[in-house]
Amino acid sequence: MLIYVVRHGETDANAAGILQGWLDVPLNETGIALARSTGAGLKGVRFDGCFSSPLVRALRTAEEILSASGNDCPVQTDPRLREIRLGAWEGRKYRGEECEIDRAEMERFFSDPLRCAAPPGGETARDVCRRTQEFLSELTARDDGGTYLVTTHGAALRAMLNGLYADPSDFWHGHAPANCAVSIVEAAGGAVRLIADDMIVRAPENGPIRPL
Repeated sequence: MLIYVVRHGETDANAAGILQGWLDVPLNETGIALARSTGAGLKGVRFDGCFSSPLVRALRTAEEILSASGNDCPVQTDPRLREIRLGAWEGRKYRGEECEIDRAEMERFFSDPLRCAAPPGGETARDVCRRTQEFLSELTARDDGGTYLVTTHGAALRAMLNGLYADPSDFWHGHAPANCAVSIVEAAGGAVRLIADDMIVRAPENGPIRPL
């Protein structure tokens, strides 16, 4: 069983350094192009099912990848795949001189979120680990030999795969995943492992990847 886990394409908020969380921000033109190019790079991979965060940026990413890769399976949404809820931080700039959030809090969030308290009205990184890993456990328990696409968000992807990384204490795994980065989980006989990590899949320049 293979599970392709993909972060959504770029949004204007990503480009502007604005925290999104549960804000329902659409892909921008670059994000749509990224999703289509990633889908073209996944031609030859036949998906038996697709799951997405209900937030539009992840849902549109799933639709574009499926279309460009030649797959027509329906997209099922699951609220457990939503991004980390950032409450009062959502919609605020977090980079550079225009940062609208306490800098010490931002440094803690990006250096050691597993030890951070939730923002007002938000949730912790550990909360996101619990819900995303519950989803992954349910999916891998099928052990049906199928191939699945899962589209989600930067922090949610890191949370879902946290237990599969070499150092789970490093929540961000060194950095946030790039927009449309692809990770692949293999599940067989009760064993679950990460077999591809933060791949940048594009086509036609690099050609489609080979089905695993």
